[in-house]
Amino acid sequence: MDSHHRTMDPESVAVAGTGEAPAEQELISAEQFHQASDRILSLISTVIDGKAEAARLALTVLLAQGHLLVEDVPGVGKTMLAKTLARTIDCSVSRIQFTPDLLPSDVTGVSIFNQSSAQFEFRPGPVFANIVIGDEINRASAKTQSALLECMEEHQVTVDGNSYVLGEPFMVVATQNPIEMEGTYPLPEAQRDRFMARISMGYPDTEAEIEMLQTHQSISPLAKVHPVVSSEEAAAMIDFVRSVYAAPPVKEYVVALGQATREHGQLRLGASPRALLQLLRAAKANAALAGRDFVLPDDVSGVAGAVLGHRLILDRKAASAGESPATVIDSILAKLPVAPGGRRDEQRR
Repeated sequence: MDSHHRTMDPESVAVAGTGEAPAEQELISAEQFHQASDRILSLISTVIDGKAEAARLALTVLLAQGHLLVEDVPGVGKTMLAKTLARTIDCSVSRIQFTPDLLPSDVTGVSIFNQSSAQFEFRPGPVFANIVIGDEINRASAKTQSALLECMEEHQVTVDGNSYVLGEPFMVVATQNPIEMEGTYPLPEAQRDRFMARISMGYPDTEAEIEMLQTHQSISPLAKVHPVVSSEEAAAMIDFVRSVYAAPPVKEYVVALGQATREHGQLRLGASPRALLQLLRAAKANAALAGRDFVLPDDVSGVAGAVLGHRLILDRKAASAGESPATVIDSILAKLPVAPGGRRDEQRR
């Protein structure tokens, strides 16, 4: 557990339906939202050199109440990005190192018999935190990976017939190595569908890599990272994103995009209804970060590749021809009619 953050008290874990209702968050202004988001992105940029787009997408997923999958080869900063994002917010953070021998109970927690009270007591696992960093998630077995399914979708854990509510906000930031690397297991389709977006870090450019060699030698850049947003502010930012307006034509555009993936001749599996819900939520966060309180088609297309790419499965012919989900999404977006409008005053609810 990261010592720089508050840990979650095991006694505060409430059985679903018995805990107190969360207090209502105060609304924040657009100016306060942008000031807070700028502080987060600026701090991330001091640690992750030359990866502004990846940092912005990670924040987009957090504000959209989604989960993030960071995939790339070892050593390009996947875990560093996850740790930095977590440290910018004053909330509980835990880290799970996924290994082949990791058990589901090592993630969710376990009931232990207390001899003094003659009762079973639940000991919460590391998933009971606001931000959970899952390092190298695809090195664990499918059984252990599936332990996160309920957590990520329903924000609760069920052990021995009892359901335990997770805290809010709740986000899983998982890293994984490419599947062709030794010792990896492919993520099941249901597990991939729980992640709102997938990003690839890629190698830094020459200038960023030189800067990294100059500044990261004496001390870890994470040592200088401190929370710049409280958990209450983060929750208020999420509420702000939720209030961003999406006009009916924009929603129709999202549905048309999803249907196009299901009917595309090169795809064996298209976008699910869950994927479209998450695409719209990510588009709202994208619009808010761009300084708007309404969604444009560009907000949808801007995050479509990251939100849909890891969910689509090519047929054998397309895969053998060297196609990728990204190229298919680009071709669909190029042909899809653009939705008009988007402002509240152009089309009322």
